[in-house]
Amino acid sequence: MTPMKWFYSFIKPYRPRIFLGLVLVTFLAALAIINPVVSGHVVDDVISGGQYEKLPMLVGILLLVTAARSVLRFFVPYNFEICSQGVLYKMRDAVYRKLLLEDFAFYNRNRTGDLMSRQTGDMDAIRHFVANIIYSIYENVLYFCFALVMVFTINTRLALCMLCILPFTVFFTISQFRRVKPAFHNIRNRFSSLNAFVQENISGNRVVKAFAKEDFEKEKFDRENDAYRDAELGAAAIWSKYVPIFEFFSNILTVVLILLGGLMAIQGELSLGSLVTVNGYLWMLNNPLRMAGWFINDVQRFITSVEKIYATFSEEPHVFLPDNAVEKKHLKGSVEFRHVSYQAEDAQDVDIIRDISFSVKPGQTVGILGPTGSGKSTIMNLLCRFYDVTDGEVLVDGVNVKDMDLYDLRDNIGMAMQDVFLFSDTIEGNIAYGRPDCPFEKVKKAAIAADANHFIQAMPDGYDTIVGERGVGLSGGQKQRISLARALLKDPAILILDDTTSAVDMETESYIQKQLKNLEGAHTIFIIAYRISSLKDADQILVLDHGRIAERGTHQELLKKDGYYARVFEHQYHTDAKAAAEAYERAAAQTAAANEGSQSAAVAAGREGR
Repeated sequence: MTPMKWFYSFIKPYRPRIFLGLVLVTFLAALAIINPVVSGHVVDDVISGGQYEKLPMLVGILLLVTAARSVLRFFVPYNFEICSQGVLYKMRDAVYRKLLLEDFAFYNRNRTGDLMSRQTGDMDAIRHFVANIIYSIYENVLYFCFALVMVFTINTRLALCMLCILPFTVFFTISQFRRVKPAFHNIRNRFSSLNAFVQENISGNRVVKAFAKEDFEKEKFDRENDAYRDAELGAAAIWSKYVPIFEFFSNILTVVLILLGGLMAIQGELSLGSLVTVNGYLWMLNNPLRMAGWFINDVQRFITSVEKIYATFSEEPHVFLPDNAVEKKHLKGSVEFRHVSYQAEDAQDVDIIRDISFSVKPGQTVGILGPTGSGKSTIMNLLCRFYDVTDGEVLVDGVNVKDMDLYDLRDNIGMAMQDVFLFSDTIEGNIAYGRPDCPFEKVKKAAIAADANHFIQAMPDGYDTIVGERGVGLSGGQKQRISLARALLKDPAILILDDTTSAVDMETESYIQKQLKNLEGAHTIFIIAYRISSLKDADQILVLDHGRIAERGTHQELLKKDGYYARVFEHQYHTDAKAAAEAYERAAAQTAAANEGSQSAAVAAGREGR
């Protein structure tokens, strides 16, 4: 599908209304040919002919035509504005829905500011075209054609002389159309770049101020602003060269009328009233020529905007809902990775993770540890199917995630992401984002489990406190706990905690760990963390290094291996890993012996009682 065919699909439902509008414009243009004729009769019949009784009727006709044109002047723009708003509404809705369906890779490629400019500036250019330019071009073409026909009926030789300038006008119109197109493409690109820059700086204003880089950012903004200004001036320089040309040819019509028409009137070939009538049509011939350059600019802006929006809209996501997808409203939570590898689009044949294999039973807890860039978050992204694997399979409840209904899969996964994002909403609204219809008691229960209830209630409006954009006004730890509460409230079969407690103190982390153990129902939990304290109680711990599983096992098993896990433990606890492992074993043995002794004593006591 071409961009114009795509645009036509939105305007198609409004064809009846557009047709009605063009009919009204036709009447508007047709009425415009009446007044010059009436003016000619006033000169010939009333002033020159002395038929004064005709004057009231002619003046009445002038007034009626003027009134009718005024009424049409109200309905025509209003009708097309209705069409433009309808087209814009549906187009904006379609583009936004498509943006929601795009995968993570799409947003990695496109800047937020560029996408925003598509939904604002480019959309407005389309609205302007539908609301004003469609009927204006049609109206001016009708004016020119009707006026030319009327001049032909009055005097053929005068009309032919006026028509001689038309080929020149067509030539320069085509020339401007070709030259101005790349200039408007450059304008839209520069505007998108400027928009993206401003958006990034507003979002990152705290970093700018923290590093005192205001002057540096001003210089960068000036460069972007200068580039956008130069692009606009470049386009203006192109069409400004053509405006005087069109103005020249429109004025030539006046010269032709005065010289040739005046000479014909002197020689008696043309009455004075006819000359007045032709002069009345002069604006209908002049105006289209004057407006030709402006129309070309507006049409090119429209075409460029449609192409830009369609280029974004037509990008198909790599992750899509499969045909005949397996629907599972409630998952048990078993997870298996089979020889999974993943390579990003721009990774140049370098795998982010390679040959990852592990399995998790429902209700188990898995800890994932590794240096920065080792692929920890990537594994979770593949589990949620934010990306598709390059090789291998990811299975949930024995079904490949590529074959599952995407919404069922993600609805059964609760994720507290590494990069916490909070909406500009109440705290309750943020926590209940995944379950907006749940009662307040459940929201509060989730907040208690995430150790967030106490600081929320300490706020002036409690759970009704409005959180600023991206959680401005909350500390890092507070945002993390709200994010955790949001994930817990979903009561998911699979819970992913991606470095969720990195910004909280050890006491809070210990409380959250206890709450996770006491969650109702079976939850498969994945914990990504750098703290050993967050992982040590996991049923299975995976240690990643350069995209591979370097170590796996329980806390005690990994301490004995003297690998990366043991080194991290020694660094964090300042204790020898092997000695700690032996101590854990002795403590476990003592606990087991004590439990066995208690059971034996209970059995003996039972026998004595009998």
